[in-house]
Amino acid sequence: MEPERIDQIGEWGLLARLRGFCAAELIGDDGALLPAAGDRDWAVTTDLLVDGVHFSDRTTPARSVGWRAVAANLSDLAAMGADPVAITVALALPGDTSVAWAVDLYEGMAACLGRYGGAIAGGDLCRSPVKTVSITALGRVSRDRALRRNAAQPGDAIVVTGIHGASRAGLAVLLEPERFATVPTALQNSWIEAHQYPRPRLDAIAAIAPLTAQRDRPWCAMDSSDGLADALWQISRESRVSMVIDRAALPMPPGLADHLGEDIALDWTLYGGEDFELVLALPPAIADALISQLGPTAARIGTVLERDNERRDRPITLTDSTGRHRDRPLSGKATFQHFAP
Repeated sequence: MEPERIDQIGEWGLLARLRGFCAAELIGDDGALLPAAGDRDWAVTTDLLVDGVHFSDRTTPARSVGWRAVAANLSDLAAMGADPVAITVALALPGDTSVAWAVDLYEGMAACLGRYGGAIAGGDLCRSPVKTVSITALGRVSRDRALRRNAAQPGDAIVVTGIHGASRAGLAVLLEPERFATVPTALQNSWIEAHQYPRPRLDAIAAIAPLTAQRDRPWCAMDSSDGLADALWQISRESRVSMVIDRAALPMPPGLADHLGEDIALDWTLYGGEDFELVLALPPAIADALISQLGPTAARIGTVLERDNERRDRPITLTDSTGRHRDRPLSGKATFQHFAP
């Protein structure tokens, strides 16, 4: 009998097998919360970027690789409600990599940290046949302000901090420029910017901080770097809740549906990934207060329904408040997975 392969069980299947080796109280979120002195905890997260999987010379200059590597980790800290403190960098490079590429990579990292906070505190370097950038980020969060994936409650409003699908559109422009010949240059550039230089939404954490005085329970959040639909599914699973999502409320990239059609725009909004926004489940009044501070790209897209503590998989329904489209289940199978079976 042949040994079971990872690509037969998929990413989620492998994670389920490995979860038992981890400290149950520390996993299941965008980062791990480690107790510290006083009333603040350490938030720790790690993210990995591999050439040919997460970036390529065709779509991502070295400065952008550095920026995106840092942004991915800062986004995870934001999803925990944490402020960035420092990162360490593990870098693996082929020997024929130009020195300029490595310097540009670090310039991108430094630029992102300079804008959003934190410092490079060291790391490791080795030779490898494939360019690989692995970052571990450290942040601090007040114990009573930490955000968790498993904290969604029935009646909560589901909020996204910004537009989804722009990064996927930017990647498509870089890979297939002829397909977008009729799209205005300014629009193309905005999508490319979203892909190459995403913004970790630490501003949303700053905006929500004053509202925590009204908090009588933990609040729920996750970053959407693996796609909006994936974030909704992860929150649903960890919180054991069902949801209803209004497609008419989803903040899509301006002009995307006009140029590529509604179906593609919806697909990229739900499944495109790498937008590095936050998805939150909050009491309705808090949700409305946060949206008013974040501006017009933030949106209330749905509602948390019943909870079932006995089940991890709960249904998510995609509805349409305009009445143009029928209700349908939101598929979790279409979300991106490494080793998809």
